[in-house]
Amino acid sequence: MDDLQKRFTEWLGPKGIELSPRQLEQFERYYQELVEWNQKMNLTGITEREQVYMKHFYDSLSLAFFVDLSKVQSLADIGSGAGFPGIPLKIAFPELKLTIVDSLAKRISFLRHVADELELSHVELIHGRAEDIARLPEHRDRYDLVTARAVARMALLNEFCLPFVRPQGLFVAMKGSDPAEELTEAVRSLKELKGEVAAVESMTLPVEESARHLVVIRKTAGTPSKYPRKAGVPAKSPLI
Repeated sequence: MDDLQKRFTEWLGPKGIELSPRQLEQFERYYQELVEWNQKMNLTGITEREQVYMKHFYDSLSLAFFVDLSKVQSLADIGSGAGFPGIPLKIAFPELKLTIVDSLAKRISFLRHVADELELSHVELIHGRAEDIARLPEHRDRYDLVTARAVARMALLNEFCLPFVRPQGLFVAMKGSDPAEELTEAVRSLKELKGEVAAVESMTLPVEESARHLVVIRKTAGTPSKYPRKAGVPAKSPLI
């Protein structure tokens, strides 16, 4: 364990997250693969090692500061990009059954490689648009927890993500800036998609202390049959 990994464990320890040597090894391998693949495709603008550990790994794991993952069996990460927050959560909580949906085939190829290299089991990687995948019965109204990190505004995210959540399950949107304005704009989409705001949590990253916000939404009932609308429609005319 080098100095950065030691600090990483010290950041997480007070939050109740303990990582084994094997898990630290998986995080380091993930970092190495991310930087290597990033040279041939655009995965992240952040490649400096400490920044990746802080702004990608720690930030992804912050979801577990506010949601009891011991009660979560199935997690769907929508628009995961380079795998955040899904892969860090899977490394730290290996019992999770993880499904990742992303619209770019190259990113899915990268994530498949990472899952193989890190020997992660119970990981399903799906290439497709969220609007299309959420129509499939095996994914609709099914997941205990659904996540999205800095993908779009709340009114749009609700239509992308809430159809995946089982009734009484949770959708957590991970945001940088204060989401108050977005939540005001999202009132209609929450009503239409059977979601209610359970909490808005905030925290700061270690070292640089920049703010992060997590919007926790509880699904109150099954998804109405007309949602999500056809691929591309939510982005063109969001429910606002």
